[in-house]
Amino acid sequence: MPIRGLALLLTSLSAAAQSGTYSNITDYRVPTARSGPNWITPGPDGALWFTESSGNQIARITTVGVIVEYPLPPGHNNPQGIAAGPDGALWFTEYYGDKIGRITTAGVITEYPLPTDICHSCLPSMIAAGPDGALWFTEYGGNSIGRITTAGAITGYLLPAGESRGPNGIAAGPDGALWFTEWQGNRIGRITTAGAVTEFPVPTAGSFPDEIAVGPDGALWFTEYAGNKIGRITLTGVTTEYPVPAVNSNPEGITAGPDGALWFTEFNGNRIARITAAGSITEYPVPAGSGPAGITAGPDGALWFTEVSVDTGRAPNIARAPACGLGFSANFANSSLTMNFNLGIETPATFDIVLHGSSGVFRPFSKAIPVIVPPRSFTLRWRPFPDEGQLTVEPRLTAGPGLVICSEWTTVNTARGH
Repeated sequence: MPIRGLALLLTSLSAAAQSGTYSNITDYRVPTARSGPNWITPGPDGALWFTESSGNQIARITTVGVIVEYPLPPGHNNPQGIAAGPDGALWFTEYYGDKIGRITTAGVITEYPLPTDICHSCLPSMIAAGPDGALWFTEYGGNSIGRITTAGAITGYLLPAGESRGPNGIAAGPDGALWFTEWQGNRIGRITTAGAVTEFPVPTAGSFPDEIAVGPDGALWFTEYAGNKIGRITLTGVTTEYPVPAVNSNPEGITAGPDGALWFTEFNGNRIARITAAGSITEYPVPAGSGPAGITAGPDGALWFTEVSVDTGRAPNIARAPACGLGFSANFANSSLTMNFNLGIETPATFDIVLHGSSGVFRPFSKAIPVIVPPRSFTLRWRPFPDEGQLTVEPRLTAGPGLVICSEWTTVNTARGH
């Protein structure tokens, strides 16, 4: 059962407020304490599957929050990445166990040790289904990319010699190749299914590129853990970086959302965030100490993410957030209130604009809207706008009276001559 819904202060927003965001996030407690839920992926059975790195387990959560855990064989295996395979099973890496694991949707586990002629202490990290019917994975300690067939045959491809690259995140690109991050090498790599490797440097030095995903624009998007940026790389290797607004937030997991934007986690910033293909970023807070890490789009049209919480004393959770964003900003000048939006939502909703001022709370605008995918940019202007002094402007997307899906707000001074 859900243990908490994040509460929104609606009518209590005051004219003294500056800016903020809200997303109707729900948490589901993981049964095993301090289990370190890490990476998460949709399964072929309509549920979500995730690794418990500290708990040495693989777990399944339904879209209504029912969790079942499956222990791995004894050992310090540290399961990390997980992906659905073409065989109807889930495949995962065992970072310290130096194995690739397979679990059926019934919970039957098989393990495949990495051959010692490929590397010792390979430290397999993330895994993705390739276009060739095999699974591809990064070997952080082995400085190589691995491939495993659904029959368990493993091949390794060493990265160029000379330095440790620390390959980490991996995703199948739209060009039939696999794209991966190099945590230590500060590069983005591309490997064909024949094993040919190309590398592209990340512009920001020491950025520690972490996870990577295909965006709705056909480019690859990645997180820069130490650089505090989101990167975008085209199939020809042209890179653009977008700074994350919150400082030292350590962006980590990233996924394409059902709303046509990308969503990522901020591990130390305790936020999840949305970035559009145009680079507009909106951040949503989660409780302190959550440590959001992996994130994926679920079969129910929502975002699902892990809250590691290993060292905070807070219980580990799996969280669900709506695929909803307003991309809102506002300013007042020359008697005109200008509101800018980059709005997207994967379900029909009501779009409201609520004003909070010294004389009360008003809703001057309300309109039913359809699904908006991908996000759409537009501007609303209100001129002449009355002199209301300090005023908090709050657009909302709602599913009914009092059922806010997401909202954003900012305070503007509408006083004349201020």
